[in-house]
Amino acid sequence: MYALALLTGIYIAHYFVKKDNLPISKEELDSYIWWVEIGVILGARFGYILFYDTHTYFYLTHPWYIFNPFASDGTFIGISGMSYHGALAGFIIASYFWCKRYKQSFLFMIDLAALSVPLAYIFGRIGNFMNERLIGRATDMPWGVYVHNVLTHPSALYEAFLEGFLVFIILYFIRMKKSFNGQLGLAYMILYSLARIIAECFRQPDIQLGFLYGTSWLTMGILISAIFAIIGIILYLYLYKKNNLLK
Repeated sequence: MYALALLTGIYIAHYFVKKDNLPISKEELDSYIWWVEIGVILGARFGYILFYDTHTYFYLTHPWYIFNPFASDGTFIGISGMSYHGALAGFIIASYFWCKRYKQSFLFMIDLAALSVPLAYIFGRIGNFMNERLIGRATDMPWGVYVHNVLTHPSALYEAFLEGFLVFIILYFIRMKKSFNGQLGLAYMILYSLARIIAECFRQPDIQLGFLYGTSWLTMGILISAIFAIIGIILYLYLYKKNNLLK
């Protein structure tokens, strides 16, 4: 699913570059994709370790275990634990350095990426659903699915729709009236965060963390998403005001 997400994102990025006649060559775009993919993988893993893993200190003092897919007895167990918000941070950092290296507009590239990510993101959430990750809260709704003999909300599918399909549709229409660079990127940041907060209301909190406050509402996902939403809104209003002053 990660491979399908990556290939879909690449295709969509090339599609919009051609459709909108954007000022970036195929070679530049392919180079950018490599940079941000590395940033996303590193950011997602480090973000999980910092925000969600209960063995943060161990990983920070034994960094060679961060991407180690083997248990201490040599058994292959794969690498589990990836944070979306960590991936976003890694993506932003990689984008900044790529733009500095190739002298391209950072905000322009962020806008292009914002259009390319949401539909690709759907595959990741479908993978979570098929692998019984990100389990939903118990429900008696007729569309509930059984996980460990408990009827639960298919929260990963809710996220695929809200954070993927719905966010893309809104961004697609915002794109038609885009008035400044960075508008789509920040709109994505805000929309995703709001969609994630809604989806978190139907999703079980990470078992190692539980609810951060109360017994049924504040999760780490909600807290981080709220922070990102506030930052996104502030930056959006700042760029919007700055753009209007320049007109």
